[in-house]
Amino acid sequence: MTVSMKRHIAAAALAGLLSSGAATASEPYPAKPVRLVVPFTPGSASDILARSISQRLSARWGQPVVVDNRPGAGGTIGTGLVAKARPDGYTLVVVSAGHIVNPLLYANLPYDTLKDFRGVTPLANLPSVLAVSKELRLSSVRELIALAKAKPGELNYVSGGIGSGSHINAEKFRLATGVATVHVPMKGATDMLTELMSGRAQYGFLPIVAAVSIAREGRIGTLAVSSEHRSPTLPDVPTIAEAGVPGAQFDFWVGVLAPAATPRDIVHKLQRDMSDALKLKDVVTQLAQLGAEPMPMTPEAFDAFIRKEFQTLGPLLKTAGIKAQ
Repeated sequence: MTVSMKRHIAAAALAGLLSSGAATASEPYPAKPVRLVVPFTPGSASDILARSISQRLSARWGQPVVVDNRPGAGGTIGTGLVAKARPDGYTLVVVSAGHIVNPLLYANLPYDTLKDFRGVTPLANLPSVLAVSKELRLSSVRELIALAKAKPGELNYVSGGIGSGSHINAEKFRLATGVATVHVPMKGATDMLTELMSGRAQYGFLPIVAAVSIAREGRIGTLAVSSEHRSPTLPDVPTIAEAGVPGAQFDFWVGVLAPAATPRDIVHKLQRDMSDALKLKDVVTQLAQLGAEPMPMTPEAFDAFIRKEFQTLGPLLKTAGIKAQ
């Protein structure tokens, strides 16, 4: 075989490869199953939202959307897997507000929170409610503040753990009001409710979905919700700002991220399709049952929101003295 023939064969092979690559690149997305990593346990709010969205996306795309639970280390294990995944839109992660807190609490994370991800869309905001022990016989936030100031260091507040949304919310409340109360970290909402109902703890910020049935039974009091506007689930309960403490608002959100280099057109398609899914009647009903509220944003707005939250929570954690234990 002559040199010219070898060159001709090599050129033809290269052309074939380039042609094949171009055809693959032009395939409509998604052309294969999509993995939605949830770095929390099954049954968590993030998991419930991910599964609800995955079912609707599977039906829309004609491709499986597989929820992959990878819990551990405050969500950093599963999140780290996605940070290193191929940025092609086929591996995504569902994170919560703790995504912003983790780098402020833990050194040497296996990823850069701001550089290694691109925002796709928030799925929902899950407001909390300021719940109090019935033993206190309080009917307003102002009464709780007055009691805490009259008994500095004597009132306990519960949270879901160091750096949890309920902890951050309670610290924002403590700093905004100047009360001196004692933090009692628990393992989750069930333990928090037990402490409040027993009277061993006096107050705490709980997810609305966890507190609403107990509140309706009259076993705990509800003084305010943490969101900007009242919750349809607890329409008679004022917002924390309406109750006189605007600085204690806190958004516990759940959203979807992609690896940072994921193409912009894929990210925007994901955002559009997920946003459409969140508007479906059955999904809206499911969100309401969770006490969750839609939180629509473009990918660019979501990125800006995450950066702003990072800048806000850093000084808050430092001022409050919140550290990993």
